[in-house]
Amino acid sequence: MKPAIEWEIGSDPESLPAVREKLCAFARQCRWPEACTHDLALAVHEALTNVIRHGYGNVGGQPIRIRISKCVTTEGVEGIEVTIRDFGRQIDPASIRGRDLDEVRPGGLGVHIITQIMDSARYEPAEGGGMRLTMQKCPAKLVDPSSAST
Repeated sequence: MKPAIEWEIGSDPESLPAVREKLCAFARQCRWPEACTHDLALAVHEALTNVIRHGYGNVGGQPIRIRISKCVTTEGVEGIEVTIRDFGRQIDPASIRGRDLDEVRPGGLGVHIITQIMDSARYEPAEGGGMRLTMQKCPAKLVDPSSAST
């Protein structure tokens, strides 16, 4: 397996299924349980949706760079790191937070979902404009395919 996968997509919702496919394939090569793979894909989908909606104001065709790689946490646990780099609106990372969950309305849960699913999520302004989101996730339990029953 490659140590990292990097590519660029446009800020179009139609690009998201291909991102999910690459991300899930990478996680499966790392022998991640399907539930952890699904959670990782959900968090990345939410992050990309936020970039499209808030960073680019739903303007399509704008660049979003994605990097997926293996990582090792400070506790020595192997996981996956996903970096999303956009060139849209730059904001203060301290202003990025999920809405109050007591407020009942559709939408607005992306940041909450990301922070609940991922082990870490760091937003930072990127040099040259836009934002960089770096997220890490370690699976709760890796599955050894040789021990799986048939």
